[in-house]
Amino acid sequence: MSGETDLIKLYSGQILQLAAAIPHTDRLEAPDATVKKRSPLCGSTVTVDLTIEDGRIARFGQDVKACALGQAAASVVGANVLGQTREGIETARDALKAMLKQDGATPPAPFDGLEVLRPARDYKNRHASIMLALDATAEAFDAAEQANCA
Repeated sequence: MSGETDLIKLYSGQILQLAAAIPHTDRLEAPDATVKKRSPLCGSTVTVDLTIEDGRIARFGQDVKACALGQAAASVVGANVLGQTREGIETARDALKAMLKQDGATPPAPFDGLEVLRPARDYKNRHASIMLALDATAEAFDAAEQANCA
C-alpha cells in the first residue's frame, strides 16, 4: 500500500498543472528536422519539430502522447526551448538524466522547473518518459544542423 500511496503523491498538483498546459503543441509546417522518440516501457511518445537560426532554436512544435510525468517534462521544455543552443539543450538533458538516476543537481535555468520531477527518481520505469522531450529536442537539433550544412 505504501508504494501505491507514494506513486499517487508523485503525481502532484504541480505536475498535473504542467501536464495540462503543454506549450507549442502545434506541429511545424516546414521544420528543419522532426524526431519522434518512444519509451519502450510505457509506450509514451514525443515528436518534436524545430527550426534553427543562427545556432538557436527559432521555432518549435511538439506532439506529446505520454503519461503525466512525460507531459510535465514536455511542458517545462516547451516553455523554455526557444532561443536555446545545442549546448543548452544537451546540458539540460544531461542534468535531468543525472537528477533522475543519481540524485544529481537540478537542471540549470531556464530548465530548473524540471525539479518538480525529482520525486520520480525512485520510479526507474518512468525515467524514459520524462526524458523524451529533451532527448527528442537534442536529436532534432543535431538533425537540423546536419540538414542545414548539407
